[in-house]
Amino acid sequence: MNEMENLTIRDVQRRVDDWIKTYGVRYFSELTNMAILTEEVGEVARIMARRYGEQSFKASDAKHNLADEMADVLWVLVCLANQTGVDLTEAFERNLKKKTERDNERHLHNQKLQ
Repeated sequence: MNEMENLTIRDVQRRVDDWIKTYGVRYFSELTNMAILTEEVGEVARIMARRYGEQSFKASDAKHNLADEMADVLWVLVCLANQTGVDLTEAFERNLKKKTERDNERHLHNQKLQ
């Protein structure tokens, strides 16, 4: 079995931290990583606008890969979580619980989704 098949969010946080400590020298500052995250989200948005929206592709867009850009977003988000002491597993569980309690019927009755 491929070790990536059972990768947890905690595993991802650990692996990013190990990589930074082994190859990255240190984390960029939180502010720098926030700027990088914004840049990476913009790259995802650019691909989405061209692939699924009305914008046309340019020759320079050919090198961009949606999956790779999404992984870049995840990478920087995990860096920020590690730097700020956020356990993304716990945060996700709390967030899912909040959404379930708040929205457990909201979308079922949304005529726009029918």
